[in-house]
Amino acid sequence: MKKLIALFAVSTVASTAAVAGIAISGAASVSYDDNGSSASATSYDADLAFAGSAGATTVAIGMDVDGAAPATTSATMATSIGPLTVAVDMFDEDDSTTVTTTGGRRTDSGDNRSVTVSLAAPIGDATVGLDNSGDVTVSGTFSGVSIAHTVKNGADKTVGSASIAGMDVSLTNDGGDSTWTIGTTVAGATVTVGSDKSISAAFGVTGNTVTIAHTAERAATTPTNAVTHFDTTQKDAFTTIAISRDLTSGAALAATYNTFDSSLTLKASVAF
Repeated sequence: MKKLIALFAVSTVASTAAVAGIAISGAASVSYDDNGSSASATSYDADLAFAGSAGATTVAIGMDVDGAAPATTSATMATSIGPLTVAVDMFDEDDSTTVTTTGGRRTDSGDNRSVTVSLAAPIGDATVGLDNSGDVTVSGTFSGVSIAHTVKNGADKTVGSASIAGMDVSLTNDGGDSTWTIGTTVAGATVTVGSDKSISAAFGVTGNTVTIAHTAERAATTPTNAVTHFDTTQKDAFTTIAISRDLTSGAALAATYNTFDSSLTLKASVAF
């Protein structure tokens, strides 16, 4: 018998303390989801974030602490030297996945730590960046159009966005593969369509909103390298309807219905 109601209850605790230029913040949650026709599940999450600064240099470290042992999830450093900005990603995450339905990686791609050096070059409003892989990025905003072009070995990437006559347009071309989105607001409703045949509409006022989103059918695909990547399985199109309302008590209630599995999720949350 199909389950009709999903209850997703989240409790979040956040705190921040500063000691000699070091700030510590954290969040924890527990959730229960009926999952529609599937088995219900309970999940837990607890994270800590450490941020330190000294002059023009900042360091940020993230940790996941709800497992059997604390694990680092991120480690970054940024500093500026005159017109130069140096950004360092010091954490080598495992980007393999256990999800076998959406074409994720079977194996870790290797060491993905990086160093990026950006120069505020004297060429109008443009910024030139260079990372340790040799990619060069030129970005800036010109006449209301934001453009970022990355010169990569064999596969350049260009990202552009602009607001034209009340419409927000974004376009990405990555190695010859183009994607785009167009959004506009009409009578208080924000509507966005994408090149992937997706469409979403959001309306309401702050604290009381409704969002309807349609995701197109996903076709089955076979990766070019079956050793490193999983196949992508077919998935029918589906639509979600989400209603959110803030209460005078400081809590928020939300309900989401998903046509894919006829699941209804109810969420009660509070942030403080």
